Amino acid sequence: MSSSAGMLGILYREEPRIRQASAIISRQVKHMSRLIDDLLDVSRVTRGLVTLQVSEVDLCEVVRSALDQTRPLFEEKAHRVEVALPDCPVHVQGDGTRLIQAIANILNNAAKYTPPAGTIWVTLASDGASARLEVRDNGSGMPSDLLPSVFDLFTQGARTLARSQGGLGLGLALVKKLIDLHGGEVHAHSEGVGLGSTFAIVLPCTLTEQAAMDTTSGARRQGGLDAAAYRPLRLIIVDDNEDAADSLATLCCARRDTR
Repeated sequence: MSSSAGMLGILYREEPRIRQASAIISRQVKHMSRLIDDLLDVSRVTRGLVTLQVSEVDLCEVVRSALDQTRPLFEEKAHRVEVALPDCPVHVQGDGTRLIQAIANILNNAAKYTPPAGTIWVTLASDGASARLEVRDNGSGMPSDLLPSVFDLFTQGARTLARSQGGLGLGLALVKKLIDLHGGEVHAHSEGVGLGSTFAIVLPCTLTEQAAMDTTSGARRQGGLDAAAYRPLRLIIVDDNEDAADSLATLCCARRDTR
């Protein structure tokens, strides 16, 4: 559905009504996909079906990746995002993909409940034993009676709930479960409704000489990849859903032809 909507937007970009309909379909499909993904993830984590792919990861890079994922939301609402990361790597043992997912959920939450042109602060610090990531905003905040249950399933504040965003109160519950799996903690704080919110993730640090060497060699490998980033590529689309494969192939061709 998303590919087909995108294709319509490209092929009929001079037709305002079709372009508007394509944008509406794309937004609603994105909401639906996020809800289904969150429901499935919460179900898997709750039943102990999620296995972490643990390795030593740089939390700074994890935060940058999560910010990249949520940048469109910030730009859509003209948010000002102030990021403060350490100059050196902050290594933790964890599943990089799942950590990105948890942090992106918190950033999405901040973007969702911060009004246009608001400010979001992202700060990462480490004392050597643990790393602390804080996401603070000047958005709608939370009443004090909501704080004890904010990480429970289907919890939403009556005053801060944005129905138009399509939330079900799953994101923060998933964050807590994923951070618990990493042996960390997550906390929420707000001075009250209209006074913004602060979410903090605390994870145990680990730093070895080998990790530092891996980081250096990884940076060198990345330098080599950048030079080849713009090679022409041949794409093979494989999907057991014929409609999905056909629509995605058509969308790729349409984007290529418009360049």
